[in-house]
Amino acid sequence: MSRAPYASDPAVSRGRRHPEAAAPTRDAFQRDRDRIVHSTAFRRLVYKTQVFLNHEGDLFRTRLTHSLEVAQLARSIARPLGLNEDLVEAIALAHDLGHTPFGHAGQDALNDCMKDHGGFEHNLQSLRVVDALERRYPAFDGLNLSFETREGILKHCSRANAQKLESQEPGGVGRRFLERTQASLEAQLTNLADEIAYNAHDIDDGVRSGLLRLEALSEVPLFEDFRQQTLAEHPQLDTRRLLYETIRRMLSAQVYDVIDTTRAALQAHGIADAQGVRLAPPLVGFSEGMREKSSVLKRFLFAQLYRHPQVMQTTGRAQEAVRDLFAAYAARELALPAHYEACEDRHRAVADYIAGMTDRFAMREHERLTGGRWLA
Repeated sequence: MSRAPYASDPAVSRGRRHPEAAAPTRDAFQRDRDRIVHSTAFRRLVYKTQVFLNHEGDLFRTRLTHSLEVAQLARSIARPLGLNEDLVEAIALAHDLGHTPFGHAGQDALNDCMKDHGGFEHNLQSLRVVDALERRYPAFDGLNLSFETREGILKHCSRANAQKLESQEPGGVGRRFLERTQASLEAQLTNLADEIAYNAHDIDDGVRSGLLRLEALSEVPLFEDFRQQTLAEHPQLDTRRLLYETIRRMLSAQVYDVIDTTRAALQAHGIADAQGVRLAPPLVGFSEGMREKSSVLKRFLFAQLYRHPQVMQTTGRAQEAVRDLFAAYAARELALPAHYEACEDRHRAVADYIAGMTDRFAMREHERLTGGRWLA
């Protein structure tokens, strides 16, 4: 399918922070995707929590499998809209590179530890990973990704952080948060694909774990309507196949809704090119009805899964571990690797190091610190 005129065009990319010659066989966004896949931070995602800690089961989603699912969904939506599939894939694969071990529990604990030292936010940390923390190339730190990929990675940003980014990189990825303009359609799309993916796979993982009962989801119309539809067509279906088929239909409905709603918004605002996208309101989204159904699902998952006593118990343990590790590294009770020890800002170096840990490495470090077993 040909690319739409409002899609991001690698031939007119705003470029990289450190100029490089073009690759002979890949455009800028394809090169970004490849650099992300080969990065150390990307490999670490396989052992980073989504909802369930890494040791709790082999079949639960991790940050890596989540990122792959986001990339698949984003490409599926980008293709019929004529958007740049390579760019949405690059953004999707990189969007969680800054996540801490132990999921949002780890982030919240690290942000609390850093409250007097600039705070911590995983979205901003993902940008920091690709801009500074990866150590692969002789001429620069980071991955030196194109502006458009970096912009998509930074999907949220406070005004204070945007001002700091703007002072470091005038006219860079922080500018749009100060001017209240929009990111590319590819960035907007990947942000929504992230939401679609985790809502669906958290249902799957929640039921698999035993923390969610299939019957309890009857109060969620976005799920229950497709469960009933599936049962009407396949009344003898076993529970596992029923769950998979219901989620599959739910995902398809959301994908088609986003495509139709976005097409209508592009037409309504008369979008003719990529610059028009930036000056318009957000264009990628659900219809009003689908947005409400998605909100009901999110509220259900928050109350029934993310705040489940068993999840909260491991959450508390994880936050304690992060706080203990932060205090020990900050006080130099534990040594950081040499290149972190060389940093002038000790607290930021500690945050960078902890954020880069996998679940199991953080567990081992905490056991080494305390002399106790994680599961004791």
